[in-house]
Amino acid sequence: MTAIYEFSRVSRLFAGPSEQLEILRDLSFSVASGEALAIVGASGSGKSTLLHLMGALDSPTSGTILFDGKDLAGMSPKERAHFRNRELGFVFQFHHLLPEFSAEENVAMPRLIAGESLAAILPQARELLERVGLTGRMQAKIATLSGGERQRVAIARALLARPRVVLADEPTGNLDAATGTQIEDLLLELNRELGTTLVIVTHNLQLAARMDRCLELAQGALRPLDLAYEKSPPPAMS
Repeated sequence: MTAIYEFSRVSRLFAGPSEQLEILRDLSFSVASGEALAIVGASGSGKSTLLHLMGALDSPTSGTILFDGKDLAGMSPKERAHFRNRELGFVFQFHHLLPEFSAEENVAMPRLIAGESLAAILPQARELLERVGLTGRMQAKIATLSGGERQRVAIARALLARPRVVLADEPTGNLDAATGTQIEDLLLELNRELGTTLVIVTHNLQLAARMDRCLELAQGALRPLDLAYEKSPPPAMS
């Protein structure tokens, strides 16, 4: 399959109290177009930093990140903003929705900010809300929605521009087990039906095991992680 992301010897350092902290070290890997990839690791391992690099919200200290052959670090601020608005959809653990607006207005917001009219966007926003199971809640204010409903709104918002990639940071982290499973099902269903590349960073090994591939981030380095045992747990001892 064609690679949509290609990392080549990427490192990310941050200034610490007495020395530089190397959060990511010499990472080289690729993500295939249409792939569902999980990245797991302990808190503070650099998972969110890696996701921010993929989203052009940050730049590497060294190395290159290519998206469809184009160097993200070489983009101008305007090009990076356009890239995030058109090529990517973001789903966060904390939904970053606007409570004073309705579900459909929140879904439409990124394209409203880009200068499009609400009348032009609403039919697509409503179609996506219907697709994620919120047909009867489109006009509801965000403050009145449950956690699972809010995450569904966030997913619909992420998909509005028909992005080529969805980046999700602990998308089920604040949900109960049943609702979390529903959100997992939805993300994977949309990945397969729309062919959207899905990259999830998570602590949840059960979620990671459902993806096409899993990488573990530890001490700044990535390694393949086989989670087949999470898919098929051993039978109970008699």
